[in-house]
Amino acid sequence: MNKPILWATLLALLLLTSCASRKKFVYLQDMQTEVKYPVDIKYEAVVHCDDRLSITVSCKNPELAIPFNIYGGTFRVGSDGNVTTDATTRVNEKGYRVDVDGNIDFPILGKLHVEGLKVSEVRDMIKNRITEGNYMKDPLVSIEFLNFKYTVLGAVGHNGTFSVEGDRVTLLEAIAKAGDLTSKARVDRVAVIREVDGERQMYMHDLRSMDVFDSPCFYLQQNDIVYVEPKYRKKDGEDRGWQVVTVLLSLASVICSIIWATK
Repeated sequence: MNKPILWATLLALLLLTSCASRKKFVYLQDMQTEVKYPVDIKYEAVVHCDDRLSITVSCKNPELAIPFNIYGGTFRVGSDGNVTTDATTRVNEKGYRVDVDGNIDFPILGKLHVEGLKVSEVRDMIKNRITEGNYMKDPLVSIEFLNFKYTVLGAVGHNGTFSVEGDRVTLLEAIAKAGDLTSKARVDRVAVIREVDGERQMYMHDLRSMDVFDSPCFYLQQNDIVYVEPKYRKKDGEDRGWQVVTVLLSLASVICSIIWATK
């Protein structure tokens, strides 16, 4: 192949490649390689109204724990001291729903106010109530969320409400699960809308900065709404116009290069 033609072909490929659609943002631009950053490994979700909690009580003597694991059923204590349940008993099938007042109805202990508490705080409260009532010694309490969910809207791959197992999901994980940011997203305008003490608050994030790790919304809470702000329509139109102009100029340059090479 003639060298001028070869160079013209390579130049054409280079120009066409440079015109390809690319995202104009980079996450966490201010992070440095081989630098250690602290991680909040003690994060815990906070209980909100309408949460459903799976709560299981156990101890060295399983029979003593049976009354605390009844949900909508009954139990009996025999003459020999053994505890049995009815065949129709439902054992914590759907969990304990936190009502509008932030309470749950727990067997034996009655109404407990859990809204606004961390999982460990709810666990400790139940353990203390059982111990103080002399129901059993050294009870073990396990708590899990059954309906942890959040919503992602705006300039992402696909909008929707997502559910996760457990109660630990980060803002970056939520965006990734929603298909990542689109080319129309404003990476410096990623909002998290959260209910706090009966009011909605909005926290704004810039995903280009590692400051996102220090945000109170880096770990999402139940029913959080993530909104990725898109670019303004006017700005989008300007972007498309520049793209068209760039493509036309590139094609003209390629054609001129080919003509020059062939001559």
